[in-house]
Formats: sequence, C-alpha cells, structure tokens
Amino acid sequence: MAYRTSIFIDFWNFSLQWRNRAGGDRIDWTRVPSALLAESERLLQQSSFEDTLHLEETLVYASYDEDESGRRLKGWFDAFLDKQPRFRVTTRVRRSKPRSVYCRACEQSIERCPHCEETLRWSTEKGVDTAIVTGLLSLAGEGAFDAAILVSSDTDYLPAVEWLQTRGFKVINATWANHGHELARACWASFELDAIVPELRQEHAEQREPKRAELDEAVTDTLVRELQEDPYARTDAAAVPEGEPQLQRAAP
Repeated sequence: MAYRTSIFIDFWNFSLQWRNRAGGDRIDWTRVPSALLAESERLLQQSSFEDTLHLEETLVYASYDEDESGRRLKGWFDAFLDKQPRFRVTTRVRRSKPRSVYCRACEQSIERCPHCEETLRWSTEKGVDTAIVTGLLSLAGEGAFDAAILVSSDTDYLPAVEWLQTRGFKVINATWANHGHELARACWASFELDAIVPELRQEHAEQREPKRAELDEAVTDTLVRELQEDPYARTDAAAVPEGEPQLQRAAP
C-alpha cells in the first residue's frame, strides 16, 4: 500500500535548531521533502512494514515581522520556497511592541540594549500553531492524505495528533534529538532529524543552476544564526535591516 503523505513543517521550530545541528552549514530546502520521506520509509521497513509513502505536498508554516526585514523574509518565502514543486507556504505577520527587561539580581528594568541602545522589542506569534492544526484537520477532513509527517517538537499539536490517529490517520513525528519527547511518543512513529542533516546540507546537494531567488536564502540562514547566538532573542522574532540580517531583541 502507498500512503498518500503530506508534510507539515513548523519553520521556526525546525530552522532554529538546524544551525546547531549542521555546524553553521546552509540547508538545501529543495531536498527536505525527499529526505523526510526516505527516512520515514526506512523507519517503516525497520518495523517490518512493506508500505510506501507517496508525497502529496509539503506545507511550511512561518511568521515574519512587519518591517523591512520581515518583508525580505516574506519575499524569500514567496519568491523561492513557495515556488518549489509541491511546496505550499503559509505565513503570518507578527507585530512587535516595546518591552522592558527586568533583572531579578539588581531588581532594575531596562528598555534599551546596553550595547547598541536600540529599544528592546517583543514580538508575539500570530497563529502559526493554529494554522498548522487547522491544516492538519481540514486536509484530513478532505481526505487529502493518509499519513502526515509533522516536523516540530511543539506539544501544542498533541490534541490534533491524537484526534487524527483515533480516526485512522498515521502521524510520523520528525524532531531533533533531545527535543519533543512527548509529541514523539504520541505519534504513530517518530525519528530524529539529526540523521538526515548530511543529506540536507547545501554543500552535499546535487549541483543546480543558480537562481536569483535562491540567493535570498542567505537572509534566512544568517537570521537563524543571529537568533540562536543572542540570549534575549525569542524563537519567533527577527529583524533584517539593510545589509546582513540582525535580530530584533526581545525580553526573555
């Protein structure tokens, strides 16, 4: 039997860990669906399942800030990623607001960064988790897939996963090592993304004709690095001013 399979990717949940696991290498997004599918099939074969997986589509869910940096990131989603075969990208805008950071040691609050004096800002996530849950349930209701590969470690998806599996759908969780144990246990099957990192590195990808839109991928890669290196950065907040991307600081 060939299971019609849709892939659901929580962009920030996946991307923010990529930098740590890949040693700073860039990711070839065009290889992500095939790598996820192949690893899922390998997992099934190890469990003596002879079934195969047939890709229906890859759905990527992400958020971006409502500023120049956010528009650049949104442009990368629209001009490159959403145009790849069988990719569909859903984005949600975030709106940031000033927010002070309170130090429990000295019992003082600061409103500006002590290094660059920029105003500290906080960005709230605008419905990405909800969009993924809606996508899972609505597409299942339409009979669009038999199996779903869910790329996330977020336990917010537990109710949706449990609902799907009580109705005969198969959910395979792909998450990073030492992350998301509860979600992985709840899913029909699970595997660690660390195993496919070598296949997804750009330096190991097949040679392709360069496209102008692909160059914008550097925006996302640098942005992710900045977010990981800064102790005040939220996993859903980033800013990309003129030149190299930089983070938008926020309260921890």
